[in-house]
Amino acid sequence: MATVNQQSNFGKVAWPILAWTIALIFFFPIFWMVFTSFKTDADAVKPQYLFKFTPTLDNYANMTENYDYWRFAINSIITSVFATLFALAVGIPAAYAMAFNPGRHTKDVLMWMLSTKMLPAAAVLYPMTFLTKNFLQIYDTHFLVILVLCLINLPIVIWMLFTYFKEIPKEIIEAGKMDGVTTWGEIKDILIPLAWGGVASTALLTFIFCWNEAYWTVRLTTTEAATLSKLIEGNRAPEGLFFGRLSAVSTASVGPIVILGWFCQKQLVRGLTFGAVK
Repeated sequence: MATVNQQSNFGKVAWPILAWTIALIFFFPIFWMVFTSFKTDADAVKPQYLFKFTPTLDNYANMTENYDYWRFAINSIITSVFATLFALAVGIPAAYAMAFNPGRHTKDVLMWMLSTKMLPAAAVLYPMTFLTKNFLQIYDTHFLVILVLCLINLPIVIWMLFTYFKEIPKEIIEAGKMDGVTTWGEIKDILIPLAWGGVASTALLTFIFCWNEAYWTVRLTTTEAATLSKLIEGNRAPEGLFFGRLSAVSTASVGPIVILGWFCQKQLVRGLTFGAVK
């Protein structure tokens, strides 16, 4: 009995310590990025100024005055919001059809959609750039960035929504049909309210994925539709990286999405655990 109690007491102490250790390991890069953003570019690469230095806000001032941070931030907001909305507009009806009117090849279609996420982006970069520049004439436009972000996240959106919708009893949808509710009415008045936690968490994760997307937003834009990823990428030169300015820009880019995730964490957790317990 004493051994069991000792093991129980050890677990109560060891597991929290392990959890805090892992949390600090994951948090340290963010802390160091913010910490470095208050150094000059020269101090950021000198070992003697690793911890002891004179803090400065010059990097943030330079970011807003010379790099036009707000234009890049607005582009990120526009593309992320509209890409998320369009992905949901397509994903909700698609997931509804697959969850409540499945066909013989529904699972095959779902697997095929998920397999497209395994396609190397570099393999289609050249044809994508060639077509958008020379034929469609939509290179470096908000429409192109929104379309690409929507398409690359659509498989995840459909998979998540399909999982949430499958947890809703089919009898509820059938009862709505007996009452004369249209398909759009079933989605709008029955399905979305019942699965609101799942829809909200899907929207939040999709927005985060769109905001963090760097490969396509850097390579399909130059100035007009450039997002914060492009601004971060611009803080490099042949002579090297400007670590102070790069850290400031990265902090200003990561900050909004971290704050959003912090305030929406309850909704996110509730959505991700939707249907876990019946």
